[in-house]
Amino acid sequence: MNVSEKGRERMLARLDEEMRLRKYSPATMKQYLGFIKRFLDSGSDPRSFMLGLSDRCSRSTVRSAYFSLTFFYRYVLHQPFDEGIPLAKRGGRLPTVLNREEVHSMIDSAVNVKHKVLLMLLYYGGLRLSEARSLRWEGLDFERGIIHIKHGKGDRDRVVFLHSRLAEALSVLGVKSEGCVLISSVSKGAYTPRGIQLTVADIAKRAGIKKRVSPHTLRHSFATHLLEAGADVRHIQKLLGHRNLSTTQVYTHIADREMIRIVSLL
Repeated sequence: MNVSEKGRERMLARLDEEMRLRKYSPATMKQYLGFIKRFLDSGSDPRSFMLGLSDRCSRSTVRSAYFSLTFFYRYVLHQPFDEGIPLAKRGGRLPTVLNREEVHSMIDSAVNVKHKVLLMLLYYGGLRLSEARSLRWEGLDFERGIIHIKHGKGDRDRVVFLHSRLAEALSVLGVKSEGCVLISSVSKGAYTPRGIQLTVADIAKRAGIKKRVSPHTLRHSFATHLLEAGADVRHIQKLLGHRNLSTTQVYTHIADREMIRIVSLL
């Protein structure tokens, strides 16, 4: 697509506006803007642009670019996006899950109390990285034993239980009446996403865990351990904040509850 510089800037401004009206997350907005900038700069048609990406990028990147173009054509250009570009199916890989001993080893290896609370929010609360870093004291109800997560993925609120071990760690951190729970000692603001990823990976390494561990690994472990303990998959769906049950059902392929039962039959 060949456009003038002014036309390009108008399109990008309109794209930003349309995403903000739909309350897209900052991460999604950044991703969509990045792909559309590259598309406009390429001067290519959508099919050629996608083919160029498919030769050098991952399946996930190609899918993201496709959805970015679909949004751009529909809401900015007001044109049908009927290129019919085939989307490669997602791979059938299962998420990495830690066992309970590995999770406890990580928590015990965290010397910094803030880091310990971070790990426990991810595991005992099943929070996403973005939810943990933006969690506020106002969302914690110690008396009722719940965490009120506001503006989760898709701008949806939900309530999860406040585990007693997490509540104890929070009390050591020092309960406050307001503000973010996790404040960086360096920036005096919320932890950066990259900072959290590096912290979790470093603690896993110090705990002697050979698996590749990310913040989401602890969330995966939360769901899998609940399922193995007998929790209903629909209850887990609500705790995780999944819109579709099919998203949660991936954990039925990881949990070894049924595997143990089958093995006992031999």
